[in-house]
Amino acid sequence: NWTHPYGVHLAAVEVSRETGAVAVLGYWVAHDCGTLLNPMLVDGQLAGGVAQGLGGALLEHLAYDEAGQPLCQTFMEYALPRAATVPPLVVEHLETPSPHTPGGMKGMAEGGTIGAPATIASAVADALAGAGVPRDAVNFYPLTPPRVFALLNGRR
Repeated sequence: NWTHPYGVHLAAVEVSRETGAVAVLGYWVAHDCGTLLNPMLVDGQLAGGVAQGLGGALLEHLAYDEAGQPLCQTFMEYALPRAATVPPLVVEHLETPSPHTPGGMKGMAEGGTIGAPATIASAVADALAGAGVPRDAVNFYPLTPPRVFALLNGRR
């Protein structure tokens, strides 16, 4: 099946050693979804997907009590990405038309969402390595400030 897209994500992050807060300083995507019918639409879907992926990587925590009842019942308890959370996104479009679809188009809407969490985790692991945190310790989501702070202080 030659209809799946290709892409690569890169992020630059800064981690506060005092608080564990992760700031995403920059984000870059190179993406190939075949023939581009509307590059602005593709940019918008990638930006929305990256924002959703950043939320999953850094903010969105579904907590439950011992009986399995959700503790997050409103958006006051459930953090979502905001405009200030998402850095300027740089996108490079590649066009390799699929020979197996009319018009050469491939899928693309998932590209931002799927790549962002792993990209952020890798960037955070790299940043924490300078503080002596083993790279394999960054093996969970979301990377909230208290959880990152615990890693910085030797607790997993």
